[in-house]
Amino acid sequence: MKLNRHAKILDLIKQYPITTQEELLTKLEEEGYTVTQSTVSRDIKTLRLQKSHSIDGKYRYCAPTGIQPDVKNGFTGILSGSMISVDTAQNLVVVRTFSGMASAACAAIDSMNLSNVVGSLAGDDTIFIACTDNASADSLLTILKKYIA
Repeated sequence: MKLNRHAKILDLIKQYPITTQEELLTKLEEEGYTVTQSTVSRDIKTLRLQKSHSIDGKYRYCAPTGIQPDVKNGFTGILSGSMISVDTAQNLVVVRTFSGMASAACAAIDSMNLSNVVGSLAGDDTIFIACTDNASADSLLTILKKYIA
């Protein structure tokens, strides 16, 4: 549960200009996570979130450059515990996950910072990953197949 929450926090701070722990707590509650302010505070510390200036001059939470090793190991667990299948369709990689796990798995894949990935989109149990070309999609397919039990 904590790893899913961490993935959701990283997703939320990427999507929204969150400036306080209270705003993050509210966004998590809107996403169905029941947590306390002290839990959010610990999550911020664990994820090593930082505050930086946004375009409007306000401070907002952001993830440090490169995911820290302990978080990356957690994402590896998310991938291996959530993926059912992976396939390609030209330059697209399609990942099937257990119901409700696509968002967390997608955040894990995004954290890999793969250079030939243009973008990704997660639904409830499916992820679409757009690669720069067919060869890149085949290469990503090989990488992701290692996480399927």
